[in-house]
Amino acid sequence: MGFKKLARKILNHPGFRGRATGIPRSKIFITIRRRFGDCSCCDTMEYQMIAPEHSEQVLEHLRRNFFADEPLNKAAGLCQNGSSCPALEAHCAEAIQHRMSVMAVDAKEKGACKIVGVVLNGILKPGDTAKALSKLDCNDDADFRKIFDLLHRHNLKHNLFEHFDVDCMFDVRILSVDSCYRGQGIANELVKRSVAVARKNGFRLLKADATGIFSQKIFRSHGFEVFSEQPYSKYTDEDGKVILPVEAPHIKLQQLYKAICAGDQDEKKQSL
Repeated sequence: MGFKKLARKILNHPGFRGRATGIPRSKIFITIRRRFGDCSCCDTMEYQMIAPEHSEQVLEHLRRNFFADEPLNKAAGLCQNGSSCPALEAHCAEAIQHRMSVMAVDAKEKGACKIVGVVLNGILKPGDTAKALSKLDCNDDADFRKIFDLLHRHNLKHNLFEHFDVDCMFDVRILSVDSCYRGQGIANELVKRSVAVARKNGFRLLKADATGIFSQKIFRSHGFEVFSEQPYSKYTDEDGKVILPVEAPHIKLQQLYKAICAGDQDEKKQSL
């Protein structure tokens, strides 16, 4: 049943007392949509591994739905919606090359598929973050440097490799869903499948640098735990000025982790 038919059925049901609440029916309609999503879209959703040949399609999705709206990018004024950001695109392309990423595709019509969500995952090894930090000075994009200086230095200060004694980690780097498809559980499914990919490939530890309150909630709902935090108000320059004035409700960076035990049966492997 499509969303509109479902909403009408609920609103017109004899037992529904929406009119007695004084809440306009239009607002109730919106609430139902946010709660249940568009069922017709869910029926056509497919999840696939991202291959290098999907790079341009994935980047186009990110240009329209992630680059300008992600909390740190927005605070830095990194780029405009739909525009290109070479430094950030290179960061994304590197993750895609690791072949650990997943995309959500709306296949409404045969042969016509639209990427509506992606999670870009990479393999992180000891020394990678220090190398990335050393390369930042050579990057011409000052706004990009502000963001990744924060991320890299925080990861070096709060070292998961030393704490968990692992030689590699499954790094969940970017989580993005098309603005027209949000509220349908796509981000949750992408994270769930990422955990399955990590388990299938023998990783003992997953990590994620969650910059916004919504991604933080999603990761925690999948068993990720907070290892460290950095309030944005305390990321300041020599004069005490906040470097990245991130808008509320996003108030801090969270470094999250999820340990996978060999005998862990909480989540079963699934084909992707």
